[in-house]
Amino acid sequence: MSGVYTAWVGQPVVLQIATEGIRVPLRGKVVGESEDAVRFRLGDDLDIDIYKHMILAVEEDSWAGLVMTRN
Repeated sequence: MSGVYTAWVGQPVVLQIATEGIRVPLRGKVVGESEDAVRFRLGDDLDIDIYKHMILAVEEDSWAGLVMTRN
């Protein structure tokens, strides 16, 4: 079964999440999808499940490939 978020699996994204009147952007990767939730990876090894009804938007993370250097 193919889900709405399957196209985003493995790509760096920003999820716009809303809960209790608060809107929060989360950077990471979509790693899976079930009927009610999206499995999302924060950082290198922390996976969390986010209920689909909490997701307002999915955007490509335009900062993901940039490396910051300090002079």
